[in-house]
Amino acid sequence: MLNIEIDEHSGFCFGVTTAIRKAEEELQKGEKLYCLGDIVHNRIECDRLEKMGLITINHEEFSKLHNAKVLFRAHGEPPATYETARKNNLEIIDATCPVVLALQRRIRQQYTASPDAQIVIFGKKGHAEVLGLVGQTDGRAIVIEHYDELASAPIDFSRDIYLYSQTTKSLSEYQQIISYCTKRMQPQSTFRSFDTICRQVANRMDNIREFAMRHQLVIFVAGRKSSNGKVLYAECLRVNANTHHVENASEIQSAWLNGINSVGICGATSTPKWLMEQCREVIEQEERAKFIG
Repeated sequence: MLNIEIDEHSGFCFGVTTAIRKAEEELQKGEKLYCLGDIVHNRIECDRLEKMGLITINHEEFSKLHNAKVLFRAHGEPPATYETARKNNLEIIDATCPVVLALQRRIRQQYTASPDAQIVIFGKKGHAEVLGLVGQTDGRAIVIEHYDELASAPIDFSRDIYLYSQTTKSLSEYQQIISYCTKRMQPQSTFRSFDTICRQVANRMDNIREFAMRHQLVIFVAGRKSSNGKVLYAECLRVNANTHHVENASEIQSAWLNGINSVGICGATSTPKWLMEQCREVIEQEERAKFIG
């Protein structure tokens, strides 16, 4: 008998859940609703909402839009985007995650109070959340994507440094970066780091590690554009070499199930529960087909 378990800790985080709920509420009113960028880094969920009427646009299209209703997703936006909305008479449905919003305000306050200090952000370059954070510093923040970049980064350790992290980055790597900077700071300069990683996301690392170790086969379900998905998938693969990354249930291969008694299905903060349940149904169908055959 094949045991199939869906990780109870996987699935949408609070910020994504709120953004999708707000989009659904607006669409149910029958009004036209635009979304600035993919509402979630999961193609399947985006397709579902687009069938309901959600229109996804990029920043160039947004800048040309007038007298319309636009949803800002959980990742947040820089001040310039809000200014464009004001000028173009756009009604904003703001679904910025409260954790991200608090981080934006903190960075803005620090930049305003210490304009000559260096604001350093540990985050993925070009990611929507990071662009929103950098925008709080008028584009002057230094972005570090990986620990290995520190040696060549344009950071001056003789000047004050304030370090922040994108909310979904690795806590352990952030701690490495903090240690690196602490050791190199000059005595006359101030270095402060802030714990800005979302614990709802960070705690998933430990949970998903334990989950992956419990099963012979792990099916990790996530959109391939998801930053959080890449981090969590890598952690699953590190503790269980028999881990496969799929974007939808149709990518599951029957050969993966040969000789397997235990399957774990998990995903990212951008993975809907219904998609993981579809994967379970496909695996159950494969098992029934074996007995019928």
